[in-house]
Amino acid sequence: MTRARATGIGFTAVLMWSLLALFTIGSAPVPPLMLNAVCFAIGGLIGLVWTARAGFGVLKGVSWKVYAFGTAGLFGYHLLYFTAFRLSPTAETGLIAYLWPLFIVLFSGLLPGERLRPLHVIGALIAFAGAALIVLGRGGEGDGSALGLVLAFGCALTWAGYSVLSRRLGEVPTESVTVFCLATAALSLLAHLALEETVWPVGPMGWAAAVALGIGPVGAAFFTWDIGMKRGDIQLLGVASYAAPLLSTLALVLAGIARPTWTIAVAAVLIAAGAALAARTSAARD
Repeated sequence: MTRARATGIGFTAVLMWSLLALFTIGSAPVPPLMLNAVCFAIGGLIGLVWTARAGFGVLKGVSWKVYAFGTAGLFGYHLLYFTAFRLSPTAETGLIAYLWPLFIVLFSGLLPGERLRPLHVIGALIAFAGAALIVLGRGGEGDGSALGLVLAFGCALTWAGYSVLSRRLGEVPTESVTVFCLATAALSLLAHLALEETVWPVGPMGWAAAVALGIGPVGAAFFTWDIGMKRGDIQLLGVASYAAPLLSTLALVLAGIARPTWTIAVAAVLIAAGAALAARTSAARD
């Protein structure tokens, strides 16, 4: 698989994550950890189908340490993310949580064979400014807490660390994500039973939204992201990830949930400029 093709496959995860907010709203009033358990269970089933092509024997050669790492990354990120927004449902929390693409770009410079150029960082900062316009423009639901902001920062570090360290596991088959998803579903279910009240989706649309989440944003996306992180252009994917909040907002506008504003246009220009700068830098390197 070429580097360019792996990068393209990795970007499909960003496209799927852009539907996360829309489907999450549609799945209300399901509590977050319960929704996590349902979605990752569906994602795990998708993974079983994915793995069946190569044969389940590929999973036997994977170290338990890798499974522990992957599960900690997926479950840890979502637990920190949900808890952060429960304690501090503000735009600032969302902005801090969206530091992960910038961290991916910065951390990638520590990887063997990767060279972080100044223009990669500049592109990431420009794209972050565009994402900031989107996130801050949404506002929040209440007052923030210092702990919530700290947890949001922790979740950004967790996802960036998981993504970048996946590069060091390039020989581990992507099929291993199946086990990550199933283990995360089990842990999410236990956390739900301990911390939340069970509330099922309401009506066919609610169930459709929950299933769609499990198929795409909280399912197949982790498999395609794994391919992108292991074989693609990690700096370009990091910067391009800032398209997720922009595309997410556009999806909400098209669905009639949000209204179009001038900030969307400005954010689109900034994110596109940042991604273009990173892409040009990567092309010059290659």
